[in-house]
Amino acid sequence: MVIVIGATGFIGMYTVKAFLAAGKKVIATGRNEVLGKKLVSMGAEFIKLDITNKNDFNKLPTDDVEGIILLAGLLPANAKADLDKNENAEEYFKVNVQGTINVLEYCRKNGIKKVISNCSYSDVSGAWGKKYPITEDEPRNFKFTGDHAVYVISKNAANDVMEYYNQQHHMQCAWFRFPPVYGVGPHGTIYVNGKAHKSGIATFIDSAQAGAPIEIWGNPHIKRDIIYVKDAADAYVLALASPKTYGLYNMTGHIQVDLEDQVKAVVEVFGGNKKSEIVYRPEKPNSTPSFLYSMDKAKRDFGFEPQYTDYLTMMKDYKMELESGFWSELVKAGEKTN
Repeated sequence: MVIVIGATGFIGMYTVKAFLAAGKKVIATGRNEVLGKKLVSMGAEFIKLDITNKNDFNKLPTDDVEGIILLAGLLPANAKADLDKNENAEEYFKVNVQGTINVLEYCRKNGIKKVISNCSYSDVSGAWGKKYPITEDEPRNFKFTGDHAVYVISKNAANDVMEYYNQQHHMQCAWFRFPPVYGVGPHGTIYVNGKAHKSGIATFIDSAQAGAPIEIWGNPHIKRDIIYVKDAADAYVLALASPKTYGLYNMTGHIQVDLEDQVKAVVEVFGGNKKSEIVYRPEKPNSTPSFLYSMDKAKRDFGFEPQYTDYLTMMKDYKMELESGFWSELVKAGEKTN
């Protein structure tokens, strides 16, 4: 039996589906009961659970649990705090750190050794723009300002606590460093410093479907690492099955997508008879430099090989999944307002 905590989130829904496809019995937890019903229809058992509430863990089984996939957490894209007026550091630590400790204590008390979670890929943002693939040995180096800063700090603390449980309590915890994860999900709009904005991919797709111009800001040939959500979900299945899984892993598609090529792929897949014109705006800011993460450790320890290794293939599958309607409840869950 596998327990997916945070199963009603983007990666969580796909991860439950991947474990079910692998023949596993899955208990899925989350707070969204609408998506809980969707998970039940997929074949999972759903338990409503808040990781910040210690008593909620009494709802979970204590025997025959192979491992935990921990995907619950507070993300900047879902955080409503405007840092110009308010501060939400306490909320990040309550959910991401204390919530992780609650999960680990449930595991320790019940002899569950394997917990696999995630971390922020921005914890090494100081190495972006370098000419080499970033490995797991890269020292932490990130900005202590902005709406991602406390998120990164809280995830670093949560991962450090997981390593403490590895060494003190002989557990086998691991965490994945994902670059941006693409796929049909709840990200039509995201919060940026507490204000709702249409996401970049949603903007590109809407413009392509309407045949409207698409702007590329800054350098059109910035190359950034990404991963498709189906590969991310499969990685959890592989990692949980391996006796070697331990510590930090870069979980990447190991491809750098050129920004211009990204827009062209969206236009090709989603565009109608009238193709969008690409408008180049080099004077506009686009501050994220190129980056690539090494996936050698994941390949070595549990044989991870991404199946979606070019952006055009991703977008074709994205369109197929979107038009199938299978994830409609998940997409709707991402609607946000100011």
